[in-house]
Amino acid sequence: MKTFFRKQNKGETVQRSVVKTISYRVVILILDFVSIYLFTGKVKIALGFMIVSNIYTTLLYFFHERFWDKIKWGKSNATKIEA
Repeated sequence: MKTFFRKQNKGETVQRSVVKTISYRVVILILDFVSIYLFTGKVKIALGFMIVSNIYTTLLYFFHERFWDKIKWGKSNATKIEA
């Protein structure tokens, strides 16, 4: 777990990663809402899609990351830090 919280490339901190993640998710939520609202003209449908889309894309992203963590291709042994 220590390796997860260490500084990343060029001073990337956990706090910066969290803020970037939250800001990205807010942009996606707004984009989802606006695009569906423009197509349908209905706030309820746009809100419903925005919520459902946010849930399934977040879950899909999590499982995608876990899957890729198991794949050795492209990983460098030199960057591994033992806890």
